[in-house]
Amino acid sequence: MTETDLDAGERMSLDELRSDQLKNLKTTVTSVYERVPFYRKAFDDLGVTPADITSLDDIAKLPFTNKQDLRDNYPFGLFAVPQDQVARIHASSGTTGLPTVVGYTLGDLDRWGSLIARSIIGAGGKRGQMMHNAYGYGLFTGGLGVHGAERHGFTVVPISGGQTPRQVQLIQDFKPDIITATPTYLLTILDEFHKQGIDPTSTSLKTAICGAEPWTDEMRKEIENSFNINAVDIYGLSEVMGPGVACESAETKDGPTIWEDHFYPEIVDPFTGEVLPDGEEGELVFTSLTKEALPIIRYRTHDLATLLPGTARPNFRRISRITGRSDDLMIIRGVNVYPANVETVLFEFAPLSPHFQLVLTRPGRMDEMSVEVEAREGVGAVELDGLDKLVAARIKERLGVSCTIDIKMPGDLPRSVGKMKRIIDRREGVR
Repeated sequence: MTETDLDAGERMSLDELRSDQLKNLKTTVTSVYERVPFYRKAFDDLGVTPADITSLDDIAKLPFTNKQDLRDNYPFGLFAVPQDQVARIHASSGTTGLPTVVGYTLGDLDRWGSLIARSIIGAGGKRGQMMHNAYGYGLFTGGLGVHGAERHGFTVVPISGGQTPRQVQLIQDFKPDIITATPTYLLTILDEFHKQGIDPTSTSLKTAICGAEPWTDEMRKEIENSFNINAVDIYGLSEVMGPGVACESAETKDGPTIWEDHFYPEIVDPFTGEVLPDGEEGELVFTSLTKEALPIIRYRTHDLATLLPGTARPNFRRISRITGRSDDLMIIRGVNVYPANVETVLFEFAPLSPHFQLVLTRPGRMDEMSVEVEAREGVGAVELDGLDKLVAARIKERLGVSCTIDIKMPGDLPRSVGKMKRIIDRREGVR
């Protein structure tokens, strides 16, 4: 990448960036205080006014925002502009309650598209290339968010998720350079290539931009080696914007670079809310700096990560690999376990595929965890003999938790067309 590939935000000096952040933070805080009753009450309850924000450190004086706050103000109570200025609305599925609703002005959509283009170029893409977009379209922000690349010189194939055989056909026929998908759905597409007898390394694909769920470096290697492509991590969430809040650089592959000219990051203790210094792991928190329709103040993402110094973009900090979500934490007989911890161990065993799920039960007084994982295609009975006990022993050694291993045949577990549900909780009265 050359200097000419960088936009104006990426070319700012650190002093210019900090000055720009403070100016936009003051504007955002004033906007929500004057226009959003929820925030006015939250500020007043803490005895804070926009005039109290005189430095970036003062952000710690502001209230947190949680997903429940969006639900409590359903549908449009957190919007800071009238409806005639809202150009688009997205929403979550609402499977566990009221959906969270987010909105965008035309200006928000323009900035979103610009950040998607910035992310794709940083990931190794070039204007003029074709992108096969297998993120879900509709109310989910993934598909239509990434689709904004069409306004910045990229040809977008809006296939969405699902129709997996057709995904393979269009990749073969259209010959795209870039594919965007959740990492688990990209593995599902990989399975379909094998099912059709097509060598996945023979495609035109050069870059995979994967996100919307935590994934490990072991899964990255699986994707890169299987397709002979570069795979990078894109980060985002609908409450903050959608995909493109941060994206990894193909040059470094060392964690997503946060686009700090638009989003101010913090790491806090997930239990106390105390701000932690860069380099310590905690819960990732974002404040939007340039959003108009739904400015968000100190949104608690529940994603567990570390803030790291910038590399590919020295003035923009990076997010470490998301190690898990605070709401995905499983406490099994007193031991804290995240799905990503289990995934890392499973990848150490060559006969096992990346397809797995964790089943929680409580047959008596104690919780039990079973790891259901598929064998790879072509693995025979001799290789699988006793493997379940070896894997269980390794998990016990590494993670300190006892479990049973149930090795399934290829294709036995459900496949993801979006975010993979890793935890199946069958304990009565536990949700």
